[in-house]
Amino acid sequence: MNILEINGYRAVISFDPQINMFRGEFVGINGGADFYATTVDDLRKEGEVSLKAFLDMCAEDGVEPRKQYSGKFNLRVPPDLHERLATQAAAHGKSINTWITELLSQCIRYDQ
Repeated sequence: MNILEINGYRAVISFDPQINMFRGEFVGINGGADFYATTVDDLRKEGEVSLKAFLDMCAEDGVEPRKQYSGKFNLRVPPDLHERLATQAAAHGKSINTWITELLSQCIRYDQ
């Protein structure tokens, strides 16, 4: 997968063919912190430097570095899909919310 964890913070990694470098961007933070390198080892090192600079600025400004999530989001689906979701959830003896939360939890892996 394209997620790199550095000191408990996650960054999404992509490759930019125009500059022939990997780019990392930390997600789930209150601000922006990105980094570039040509090798995976250097990417990790640059990520550590970028993260330290970001965390230092947060401490200096009194800002919480991690973004806080409410646990709620809206998802719009076509009416026929909504109906099928409701049917499947009921068949499993669960609410739509509970059933979809369980399905999403099975799909998301943080270890890679």
